[in-house]
Amino acid sequence: MAASDDFYFCKEEPNKSCLLALRSIILEQDSRITETVKYGMPCFCFKNKACCYLWEDRNDNLPYILMVEGKYLNFPGLEAENRSRMKILKVNPMEDIPIDEIETLLLAALDLYRNGIIHVK
Repeated sequence: MAASDDFYFCKEEPNKSCLLALRSIILEQDSRITETVKYGMPCFCFKNKACCYLWEDRNDNLPYILMVEGKYLNFPGLEAENRSRMKILKVNPMEDIPIDEIETLLLAALDLYRNGIIHVK
């Protein structure tokens, strides 16, 4: 089992299913997205540049997508909290995942890399 698989399969339901669904949604957005583990979290890279991470909030235990270049994204539900660069989108695992909204967010983030706003090799 890959290290990234370990992260998901040690989680309890309903977070496990939610995180696995988010993983699939992210990976389906572009064939150049790869998954690795950084800082103990699943990290999704576009052309080897970190784009987003999956994690769980330490206070309410809700899964979230951390957008590395969140400061460039103006999207409902994205929270900066005390971060200057990154923003998070919490996902309630007890509700339907807002797939269309998440795909819109991910595509906007990927466009930052595709259009050269964020430099990739």
